[in-house]
Amino acid sequence: MSNIKTDILIVGGGIAGCIAAISLIDTHTVTLIDKLAVPKERIGESLAPAAQRILKELQLLESLHAHQEQLYIQNLGMQSYWGSEQVHIIDHLRNPDGLSKSLDRKAFEIFLRKSAVERGVQDIWPAKLQSSSLENNMWNIVTSSETLEEHHIQAKFVIDATGRQSHFARSQGIKRIPIDKLIACWVTLPNTEENKMSTITATKNGWWYSAVIPNNKRVIAFQTDSDLIDRSTFKDLNSFLELSRSNRQIAAILEKNKAEITFHGVVAANSTQLEKVTGLQWAAIGDAAISFDPLSSQGMFNAMASAMQLKELLVMSNIANHPDSIIETQFQKMYTQQIEAIWEQYVYHKNIFYKAEMRWSDHPFWKRRHLSL
Repeated sequence: MSNIKTDILIVGGGIAGCIAAISLIDTHTVTLIDKLAVPKERIGESLAPAAQRILKELQLLESLHAHQEQLYIQNLGMQSYWGSEQVHIIDHLRNPDGLSKSLDRKAFEIFLRKSAVERGVQDIWPAKLQSSSLENNMWNIVTSSETLEEHHIQAKFVIDATGRQSHFARSQGIKRIPIDKLIACWVTLPNTEENKMSTITATKNGWWYSAVIPNNKRVIAFQTDSDLIDRSTFKDLNSFLELSRSNRQIAAILEKNKAEITFHGVVAANSTQLEKVTGLQWAAIGDAAISFDPLSSQGMFNAMASAMQLKELLVMSNIANHPDSIIETQFQKMYTQQIEAIWEQYVYHKNIFYKAEMRWSDHPFWKRRHLSL
């Protein structure tokens, strides 16, 4: 058993948690915990060009470029079969922030963890949140692991960066509000196509996505609502391949690589928001606060941006070091307003994107999204 005192405890060592840790380490002592010793493979590899501003501010961009071969490839743009069978090309060549990046998500998270530790962030993983209580302006946190090792942590402020599970917020009785039932079933395989642009293609029950990532690998995912498809369809690779035959663009890629496809199964991809994103001496960031439909390609950028917004408020208010009820109220109000503004813009643009596809407006998947417009 170990006893640790820290200014900021961050629960969740993914992108949001690591960016928050790195941004705060110059002004606070920071401890970062995660239930996994090593990040797992994840779908969601599109890093928006604007994210480079954050990486540059944190002096991570140069190091990222130095490890480009392992971490990312430049993405010239997106080819879209959306609204018609005619392909539309959306390029990033004129974006002032440069090109989009297709990441090896696991490698990128390992890179961020390593960077956080090198900056002086105390890391504890694997460590699973066991209990939490607030006494005398200090959070008392107990973590456990499969090795039965316990850590008792005292923290002045807690950041929930545990993704859609929002473990810390839920431990405080905070609920999540889903606005749809979107799921994604995904596979990876060797890339054999000369065209390395990402692809989005709509079908009557959802939409397909494909992107090339480092080490000449390709990600392919199908997005639909969990109640619109038989569970057995996403049970194994054969049923996934059968489903893909209804889409000629995706079927053409998969047919060439059947023997080398890795089936990863189903993950949540729905839009959700935490009922309350901040409370007494805690706040949620990234997917723990609000989660986005992958159609937006903004999930990782939002994780990074919300971490930076919270850092600015924490430094400005100095609330971790000098708790004050008036400042605490102002802090919570400001952070809540920031997240609500992001959510409103996200929902607005999400509705525009889905409205652009009207070919199957009488089918449940699309009808649900058009009714919300």
